[in-house]
Amino acid sequence: MAGSAIKKRVNMVQCSRCKREIAEARSYVHQGKVYCEDCLMDIGLSIKECDPWASYIETSGRKRHGEKGAAGMTELETNIYEYIKSRGRATRQEVMQRFGFSDEDLKLQLLPLMHSELVKERAEGGKEYLVTIA
Repeated sequence: MAGSAIKKRVNMVQCSRCKREIAEARSYVHQGKVYCEDCLMDIGLSIKECDPWASYIETSGRKRHGEKGAAGMTELETNIYEYIKSRGRATRQEVMQRFGFSDEDLKLQLLPLMHSELVKERAEGGKEYLVTIA
């Protein structure tokens, strides 16, 4: 096997909107559906945590469907929400350690929670904490 290249296996997923195959690491999950970045932008969502338009879309959609608390969230999003809620507050570092996330993974998991106005970040004593709203 001398000289053979080692290839890293990339998990591929399909965008639920455009049906394009994309690398799982470059996909976004919103309300249980997988999207590529282009489709995520097309449906009016942003990958920014503080985005009033995305929050409006999320909260109005949740109201239309009668969703309260973590209802309608993925199992992982629900687990993150419940973890923060059970502690009263948690730093990003604490959540990353608890769930084994990188900083980027945590940002992607917090997006739906923040846009749904279930979790926000609040400063206390010079530190930033994630706290539940609902």
